[in-house]
Amino acid sequence: MYNQQLPMDGNTVNNPPSLNAGAGVFGKNAERNSNDRIKHLLKSFGLRTSLIRLKVIDALLTAAQSERSLGVRGIHSQLLELDIPLSFLSVREVLKRLCSEGVITLNPDKSYSLHQQAAAVLDGLA
Repeated sequence: MYNQQLPMDGNTVNNPPSLNAGAGVFGKNAERNSNDRIKHLLKSFGLRTSLIRLKVIDALLTAAQSERSLGVRGIHSQLLELDIPLSFLSVREVLKRLCSEGVITLNPDKSYSLHQQAAAVLDGLA
């Protein structure tokens, strides 16, 4: 049986690019750029980069752009909607750590937001 994807003569097969090939690439580049900014932010506060920290801060930035405020449950729900399977306790612990390091602040209404100093670091990269 002939498989078009496997080369028969030792040469690699060059598949022609599909029409939608660029759409995913641009999305990944935008996400990578956002992650680079968050990585720089964490580094400037002396914190290691972890996937959960990246995702939590990204969720807070996304909420701030749409002028919403999120608490622990809101952030956890938003991460679950993005198919990021993190436990509620993990999200809460990351938020507590980011608060203690001064990256984010806990507002009186129990929502979280980026600290002014952290926002200044991100604005310096824009």
